[in-house]
Amino acid sequence: MKFVQIIDYKTERPDGMNTLMDKWVEQTKGKRTATHSVVGQDRTDASHYVEIVEFPSHEEAMKNSHLPETDRLFQEMVALCDGMPSFTDLDVVRDEQLNAATARRVFDEICAAGDLDVIDQVYAPDYRDHDVMKEEDTVTGSEVMRGDVTRWRAAFDFTFTLDDQIAQGDDVVTRWTWTGLHKGAFMGVQPTGKQCTMTGTTTFRFHDGKIQEGWWHYDTMGLMRQLGVI
Repeated sequence: MKFVQIIDYKTERPDGMNTLMDKWVEQTKGKRTATHSVVGQDRTDASHYVEIVEFPSHEEAMKNSHLPETDRLFQEMVALCDGMPSFTDLDVVRDEQLNAATARRVFDEICAAGDLDVIDQVYAPDYRDHDVMKEEDTVTGSEVMRGDVTRWRAAFDFTFTLDDQIAQGDDVVTRWTWTGLHKGAFMGVQPTGKQCTMTGTTTFRFHDGKIQEGWWHYDTMGLMRQLGVI
């Protein structure tokens, strides 16, 4: 079971604390078991900080605590704090990747199901799109997706299989397999009735819960070969 430790402290020396944490990260390379760390500052009290540290399990957290570097970190951390930090140990009982879930809605609800009303729910109005099949490197506006989905759905009956997904920070990367039946004109190619498959990767950058920028990379040459163009 994933484990989280919350460290609550006050300090008037945040720069010293950042330097201390950077030193600990450098010294524990290859040894630490912590997988993710987030530090937040209280908006109403600039001296109040909360750090959330994630571990694969409680057992792995204990291994991390027993590192000599971690013990030295704690002693130096206390010296920088106004009072003793407090620690809260939590077993994670639910871990919802909200951005990843939103990314999945693009493939399932918008692209495959054709529900264009979802576009305004998940895309920022000034969305920036990068697509290997477009002449322009960047196209701006959420209406870009509406036009793209309409054109693809007019040319193919298709579905997506999401093979893998990685969420880190504001970015979600999805590796997918697309399967489509060619039923309408596509890039000057008249309907062939052929069943085609194509693999690709899409990276979405999120801001305030909505997709701000997207990069679409996929095997266009393989698709055109299956359609008989190449």
